Amino acid sequence: MDKKRRIAIIGGGITGLAAAQKLEKARKNGEHITYDLFEKSGVLGGKIKTERVNGFVIELGPDSYLARKESMTRLAKEVGLEDELLSNDTGQAYVLKGETLHPIPGGAIMGIPTEIKPFLTTSLLSPIGKLRAAGDFFHPRITVKDEDISLGNFFRRRLGNEVVDSLIEPLLSGIYAGNLDKLSLKATFPQFQQVEQKHGSLIRGMKGSRAKQTQPQSEPVKEKGMFLTFRKGLGSFVEAIEAQLDANVIHKNSDLTKMFKRDGQFHLEFANGETKLYDHVIMTTPPKVTADILQDYPYFAYLHDMEATTVATVAMAYKKDKVTIPYDGTGFVVSKKSNHAITACTWTHKKWQHSTPEGYALLRAYVGRAGDSAIVSRNDEEILSAVLYDLKQVISIEGKPEFFFIKRWQEAMPQYNVGHTFKMSKIKEDIARNLPGLYLAGGGYEGIGLPDCIDQAEVVVERILKK
Repeated sequence: MDKKRRIAIIGGGITGLAAAQKLEKARKNGEHITYDLFEKSGVLGGKIKTERVNGFVIELGPDSYLARKESMTRLAKEVGLEDELLSNDTGQAYVLKGETLHPIPGGAIMGIPTEIKPFLTTSLLSPIGKLRAAGDFFHPRITVKDEDISLGNFFRRRLGNEVVDSLIEPLLSGIYAGNLDKLSLKATFPQFQQVEQKHGSLIRGMKGSRAKQTQPQSEPVKEKGMFLTFRKGLGSFVEAIEAQLDANVIHKNSDLTKMFKRDGQFHLEFANGETKLYDHVIMTTPPKVTADILQDYPYFAYLHDMEATTVATVAMAYKKDKVTIPYDGTGFVVSKKSNHAITACTWTHKKWQHSTPEGYALLRAYVGRAGDSAIVSRNDEEILSAVLYDLKQVISIEGKPEFFFIKRWQEAMPQYNVGHTFKMSKIKEDIARNLPGLYLAGGGYEGIGLPDCIDQAEVVVERILKK
C-alpha cells in the first residue's frame, strides 16, 4: 500500500483551522493522508480573541463577519454552531469630522452615493464637494482592464477629494487600517473597477446593483444586519473546530524557524531542535513570518517587505447610567483629517445585545492607523485616557470604566498596496515551478476577512487532495 501523504499546516488561526477541518473530513472519508497543525503560541484562533467576563462577551479582534460570505456560516453548521449565530442590530452609522458626528447619508455603499436626496442634504459635505461628486456621471473611465491603481487615486478622480476624505476613507480604513492612496484597487475592491468598466459611472452602477438587491416588501420588516457572530463570541467557533480535530494532530507552542525542500520533501526545523518531514505544507502565517521561515529562497522578498499596520482594540465596560449616547445608532468612524487618536468606536451594547448584561454599556474603540501607530506603544492608562478624551467630545461618559481590556496587534493588518495581486501571482508561479507542494493562504495574501481566510484554506486543501 502507498505511504500516506503527510501534510503540515503552519499557523493555528482561522485559516489553519479551516484547512485542518477540511483535511480531517477527508481523512475520515478515506483519503490516504495524515496531517499536523503547528501553532507558535499556546492558543489557537490567531486574531480571534474573545473575553467572557461578568456576563460580557468582548471581542478584542474581529467581532463578526459579512453574512453574504457564506463559507463561514457553512463551516459553523458543520461544527454544530448554526443555532448560535446572531445578526447585528442595525442603526444609523456616523462619521466623526472635526468635533461633530454626521450621519452617513442613506443609500451610501462604501461611501458611494446611490440616493440623491440624502446626499444633497447631508451636513458632512460642502456644496462644492457634492457638486464635484456629481462629476462621476461625466468623468471618463479611469482604468483599463487589469490595470491596478490606488483606491485613493481611483475614488478621488471619480468623486473628488472631499467625498474620499470625509466618507470613503474613514469607512474603508475601518476594514484595512491602511493608506487609501497606497492600497490596491484590484486587491481590495475589484468590483468597483468592474462597475466603472460596465457603467462608466460608479454612482449609476452602484445605484443599479442596489435596486436589484432591494426587493419590495408587502409590509415593513425590521432590517436585518449585514454581519453575523456567535452568542458566546467568535472564540466559541475556534473551540468548536478544535473539538472536531484529533488532539494528537494539534501542536501548540511549536515555533517553526526554518523550512527547505530536499529530495522531494519539506524539512521543517523547529526552535526545540526537532526536524519533521512532510510532502505538502500549507503556510498560513503572516507574510513577514512566512518570508523568514523560507529565508533560503529568493521568491519571498515581497512578503518580507509588505507593510503591515499596528493597531489596538480598547474595550470599556460601564454601568449604563454612566454613559449617555444621544444618537440612534451603533457607532462611528473617524475622518483621518480630524485631530483624534481613535479611528472608530462601536457602541457594542447597541450593536450586539448578547455582548452586554442588562444595566451595562460596552464601548469598543480602535487606535492606530497606517503611518501613525505610535499610540499603540504607550501604556494602558495613556491609551485609555486618550480614547476617553476623544469619546467625551461626542458622548457623555462619567468616570472610568468598571473594567477595560486593551489588546495590541503588532503589524497585524497586512497592506495590499498597489501591485499586490501581480506580485502574489508571481510568487505562486515561482512556488509551482520550484517548490511544488507548498501553499500560501491567509489574511496576508488574498482577503483579510474571516470567510476570505476560510475560502483560501479550502481551495488549497482541494488542490492537495486532487494531486
